[in-house]
Amino acid sequence: MSPKPLNLLSLIFLTLACGIFRMGQARDRSVTSPMHEYERTARALSQYRDLAARDDGELLPVTEDAVKPGETYDGVPRLIRLLTLVGDLPEGAIPADSVVYDGELVEAVKRFQSRHGLEADGCIGPSTLAQLNTPLSVRVRQLELALARLRRRPYDPGRPAIVLNVPEFVLRAFPGTSAEEDPELEMKVVVGHAPDHMSPILRSQIEMVILRPYWNVPIAIQRDELLSEIASDRSWVTANNFELVNSRGEVAEGGRVSDDTLSELGKGALQLRQKPGPKNTLGLVKFMFPNEYGVYMHDTSAKSLFARERRDLSHGCIRVEKPMDLAEWVLRRQAGWPRDRIDAAIQGDESISVRIQRPIQFVIMYSTAVVMKNGEVRFFEDVYGQDRALEKQLVARRN
Repeated sequence: MSPKPLNLLSLIFLTLACGIFRMGQARDRSVTSPMHEYERTARALSQYRDLAARDDGELLPVTEDAVKPGETYDGVPRLIRLLTLVGDLPEGAIPADSVVYDGELVEAVKRFQSRHGLEADGCIGPSTLAQLNTPLSVRVRQLELALARLRRRPYDPGRPAIVLNVPEFVLRAFPGTSAEEDPELEMKVVVGHAPDHMSPILRSQIEMVILRPYWNVPIAIQRDELLSEIASDRSWVTANNFELVNSRGEVAEGGRVSDDTLSELGKGALQLRQKPGPKNTLGLVKFMFPNEYGVYMHDTSAKSLFARERRDLSHGCIRVEKPMDLAEWVLRRQAGWPRDRIDAAIQGDESISVRIQRPIQFVIMYSTAVVMKNGEVRFFEDVYGQDRALEKQLVARRN
């Protein structure tokens, strides 16, 4: 039976529908073309939806102590199935009925740990077990939320950018020469502690680098954390390389702190300021960007913090693992500021502020799922509860 010819109304409707479809395609391309990460994430989402449908969902048994290489573990068959499914263990690498946790399976667990922000030690402790027992449907949702955030175009990949992902505790610097490129710089960061001192999610630009910065202690830290130290040891101020500054920015008295001075500190009439130097809390470099929260990035004298898996440990500002490398990258196009001059400046006696002639876009973003250029999918803990918050927003919009 031959189809009936379309009437005029049907032709008009079909033309409009095709036009809307093409507009939708163009809109999608405008989002995805300059953001290859969006395309990678969309592919990973499709992949994990398939994996979630195929997974049997069995939970690995909990043990009193961490499972170590060479030990017998009842969960080995499930571990083999799961790690083969998600691609950390090659297909057929280990017999399906194995019960000993060793060899290729240990290496597969290390790959899994690395992808989930854990120390890749090959031991199955509580943190690793929790990630292994997270349903793949949860991973699907993490990727869906990551995709939703990428639709908002968090930064322009065609321009130099410093991008910090809070749940990953990692900062990357991109040259901005193309949409699909490797970072020129990557390092660990320490971010604000949850839930009381969370670092803000924001877009700004790096406008200034300060070499050998002072640390002007925030009044809340001065009053709530340091005042008791000073009260119990009146020489604490000078012993820790601090000075007292009045409201006009003038350095007040030195030496031992009197009762009157202690009272002024408590009221905020005097402010603590730590002098520049290697023992300064901000380290030797500070990176400034306009924002309403009063936060900035900086070096730190507490280098041991970067060895921790979870690094939400600050009062809100960002501590960077390789501050000199970052300073060199930020100042690379600044006339007269090669690396040797930066090194010389931080060994000097004065604080130096360098204003950036071409400010660099800076983004603090939040994504618990990240898809690397090689297709590797990484997942991280929702340390600030932002995934839960975004999910509520999306549900509210649908309703």
